Amino acid sequence: MATGISHFNSKINFSISTKPKLGPRHMPRVMAVTQNPSYWASIEAEIETYLREAIPIRPPESVFEPMHHLTFAAPRTTASALCVAACELVGGDRNQALAAASAIHLMHAAAYTHQNLPLTDRPRPKPQHKYNPNVELLTGDGILPFGFELVARSQANPNRILRVIIEITRAGGSQGMVDGQYKEMGVDECSDLEVIEYVCRKKEGEVHACAAACGAILGGGAEDEIEKLRNFGLYAGMIQGMIAKRNPLMEARIQRLKELALEELGSFKGNTARLQLISGLVK
Repeated sequence: MATGISHFNSKINFSISTKPKLGPRHMPRVMAVTQNPSYWASIEAEIETYLREAIPIRPPESVFEPMHHLTFAAPRTTASALCVAACELVGGDRNQALAAASAIHLMHAAAYTHQNLPLTDRPRPKPQHKYNPNVELLTGDGILPFGFELVARSQANPNRILRVIIEITRAGGSQGMVDGQYKEMGVDECSDLEVIEYVCRKKEGEVHACAAACGAILGGGAEDEIEKLRNFGLYAGMIQGMIAKRNPLMEARIQRLKELALEELGSFKGNTARLQLISGLVK
């Protein structure tokens, strides 16, 4: 693996098409989250196609084969699609957000890979592992920075690109997703609702907040729009995390978060159809 990693340098040309053509084998496993799944399915399909074109299996196979596999082995997150939807809500074009949405999925895939390495002192259900722990660890380390490269190579405004890279770095770092993963150890057996809420905020909430903010930034949204969509994403992600915990004691908190999320969308005027689509994430 070390030999393969040494080839992963600037000489490799990561060419990306901004107008991909979708084939049947590229159709993703779409999470049913709204009353209009076709809108979200179309976004998910474009993100998947973008990633498949960016990470083909090619020499050196020791790098790209596990990278390709682990990128798509991670379960879906609605954060990536929310990035694109937020961009469109503030008047941007879908293609402006595809690189950032793909980078957010790569952040999620890297975190999932690291959290589910077969070496751990915490028993939990394990996904099937195609590679040994060393390969998965090193590949996870390479997936995240490649996401930054996708954003940096995109054709967006340079100042917006810089802001997006900062957003993703914060959401995936030691004060964001990593903090949530660390605190999550033992949460399955924990009845402390504050701890559970904290984990959901850091893991799912801040990733969705990052995604919504990145989409709004790239779409040219005003600062108040960016912050409102950031808050909406935070609440939407926390809701998904809490629902996944299957703790009936969280129901009142989930309902309150739904109300807060919809309040953040209340000030957006004009595109009623898009608002209804985005609000479906929390309904």
